[in-house]
Amino acid sequence: MKELVEKINAEFEVFAANAAAQVEKNNKAAGTRARKSALEISKLMKAFRKVSVEAAK
Repeated sequence: MKELVEKINAEFEVFAANAAAQVEKNNKAAGTRARKSALEISKLMKAFRKVSVEAAK
């Protein structure tokens, strides 16, 4: 689970950097990268929920 949390944190950092570049510099390519990261974060969060529920049993 620790590795999964580290992956989530790393992917969020990528998202935050690209989202900031899109907002501050109107960088459209950064927006595309931010959306890609958001999808990956979504997948990782679903995996986290599954692992968390199993650990709680």
